[in-house]
Amino acid sequence: MENKLREYIPQIEALARSQGLDYYPVEFEVVPPAFMLEISIYGLPVRMPHWSFGVRYIYQLAQHRMGHSRVFEVVFPGNPGRAYLASNNALEENILVVAHVLGHADFAKNNQLFAAAQQQVGYHIVEQAAAHANQITHAMEQHGMERVERVLDAALALEQHIDTHPGLHRELYPTYLQQPEPREQPDPFRQRFDELTGETPQPEFSSNREKAPIPPEPEHDLLWFIARYAPDMEDWERDIFLTVREESFYFQPVFACQIMNEGWASYWHARLLREAEFLLSDLYVQAIKTHSDVVRPYAGEKQVALSLNPYHLGFFMWEKIIEDQGLEAARRIMQEDDDFGFVRNQLTEEMAHELKLFEYKAERNGRVSVATRDIARLRELILAPKFNFGSPRVYVDELRPDGALVLRQEHQTDGRGLDLQRAEKVLHYIHALWRRPVHLYTVDRNGDPQKLRVD
Repeated sequence: MENKLREYIPQIEALARSQGLDYYPVEFEVVPPAFMLEISIYGLPVRMPHWSFGVRYIYQLAQHRMGHSRVFEVVFPGNPGRAYLASNNALEENILVVAHVLGHADFAKNNQLFAAAQQQVGYHIVEQAAAHANQITHAMEQHGMERVERVLDAALALEQHIDTHPGLHRELYPTYLQQPEPREQPDPFRQRFDELTGETPQPEFSSNREKAPIPPEPEHDLLWFIARYAPDMEDWERDIFLTVREESFYFQPVFACQIMNEGWASYWHARLLREAEFLLSDLYVQAIKTHSDVVRPYAGEKQVALSLNPYHLGFFMWEKIIEDQGLEAARRIMQEDDDFGFVRNQLTEEMAHELKLFEYKAERNGRVSVATRDIARLRELILAPKFNFGSPRVYVDELRPDGALVLRQEHQTDGRGLDLQRAEKVLHYIHALWRRPVHLYTVDRNGDPQKLRVD
């Protein structure tokens, strides 16, 4: 089967380019299902060792064995891109997967958010992640597994808490507040005299320059702030924090564009299959059946879906956009938007009605009823889990003179409280590296103000 697939790959690639897809070369590799499961859990073929990945593996393995999940492929954008296909896929499934991957590759090269992330992180994330894993293994040999795991506990607990807007490589805060420009105009006679004598007046600096606060404004990049400003962290500990942060920069557009990206890839695999005259009719029919399974709602034929399939939503929206606005307009949207812009600007009331989208409420007696079909409300419900990488928005508010770190949650913005037990555990992780008091101002799940402190 693998040899036959290798015959089809260049034909599918040639067809994709003839249809206007623009992507970096993609290296395809067929791997065992167990390896596919590991990649999907770790996020990369080789990644830093940590117990949390083992917990995820056990959960996903149980889901897989119960038939609740199946991984057809995992793709990593880059130049070249990397795509891993499961060896237990049928030939027609892998033909669809190859076309699907090329849609992803087109998206990754041309979407501005993906392009910016790759320019900063680099185009060889698989090799970079392997180097990171080696770096951490070396740290374990030097400093002991327990110490390194303590650093990874904190860094991976904060991996969603980054801020991509200042960029991956950013300067430290200024030490002093900027002094205001002198208001008095310089004396023209004095200037001419200085020029005649060849003397250059030296700028006057006040000995009472005021130190700038740290941070000068709310800082949402917790990984960066702790790596740069923790008073007693060792260099190798800071390096691990920055390594986790770099990988989070890579994953951020994947998360922020999931609906768009999966929908775009699904649209193109369906279109390429329709145009692939070189496919035998039986292969085409079986591949289209696989497509139907991928993009259908989660519910069965006579059931109501109470969760959203991003493949289904994205595929439906791109089909409508291309039908109504044309492919050129669709490509412009693909290049410029993330899921927030895509859903808010492109999901219309007519689409929502056709998709049968609604907000529901579940009562104690088990009865489920429709709460609303308001389009503005539906858009925000779809996007709510994507806000801030799916995590509560927490920022550094203050670094006190005694070295205490003050954090606050923006509960007014993200509209949710914290699980206080989990939050306290994360504070203990941070405190183990900050080595000074750590405070967190938040609210609980009922909206009541709470202050957590670890000394």
